[in-house]
Amino acid sequence: MSDIARQGGAAKVTSFSKVWNVPNILTYGRIAAVPAVAGLLMWGTIEARWVALVIYIAAAVSDFFDGYLARRWQQQSSLGRMLDPIADKVLVAVVLLVLAGDDILKGGHIWAAIIIMSREVLVSGLREYLGELQVSVPVTKIAKWKTAVQLVSVGFLIAGPAGDQVFYYVTNVGLAMLWIAAALTLYTGYDYFRAGIRHVVD
Repeated sequence: MSDIARQGGAAKVTSFSKVWNVPNILTYGRIAAVPAVAGLLMWGTIEARWVALVIYIAAAVSDFFDGYLARRWQQQSSLGRMLDPIADKVLVAVVLLVLAGDDILKGGHIWAAIIIMSREVLVSGLREYLGELQVSVPVTKIAKWKTAVQLVSVGFLIAGPAGDQVFYYVTNVGLAMLWIAAALTLYTGYDYFRAGIRHVVD
C-alpha cells in the first residue's frame, strides 16, 4: 500500500472519529429528543407527559456528559462545539413553544419565555458576529447557572398537570423557576453585550 493510500485511509478514520465520537452522538441524541418530547406533549395524555419528561431528563443530562467526555477523552471537535449550544437552545425553545400552546405558559408567564428566547437569539447573533472578528466571549459561571435553572424549570413544566397529581405545586414551582431563569437571562445577556459591544463599536 502506498504512503498516499495510507494517509488517505488515516484521514478518513480521523474524520469519522470526529463526527461519530461518543460526545457528538450524545449531542445528536439531544437533537433527536426535541421532536419526541414535543410530540408527546402535544399528545396531551398524562402518560405521554411522563414519557416526555423521562426523554427530556435524559437529553438534559447528556448536555453535561457530552462536554465532560469530550474533554476527558480529548474528543473535542468543531462540529461538536457548533452543535452543542444549538441542541440546547432548540430543545428549550421548542418545549417552551409547545408549553405556550398547551396553556401551561399563559397570561403574563409567556413573557418569561419571550425573554429567554429573545436573549438566546440576540446572544447567538452577537457570538456569530464576534466569531468573524475572531473574538471569543467566554461562558460565565452565572450563565451556567442560568442554563441549569432553565433546564430544571422546563422539566417541572413538562411534568405540569401530571406532576400536580403527585405534588400540587409542580407547575407553580416550574413557573417560579422559569422567572428566575428569565432574570438570570437578562443579566447574562447584558453581560455578554457589555463584553462584546466594544468590539462591535471598534
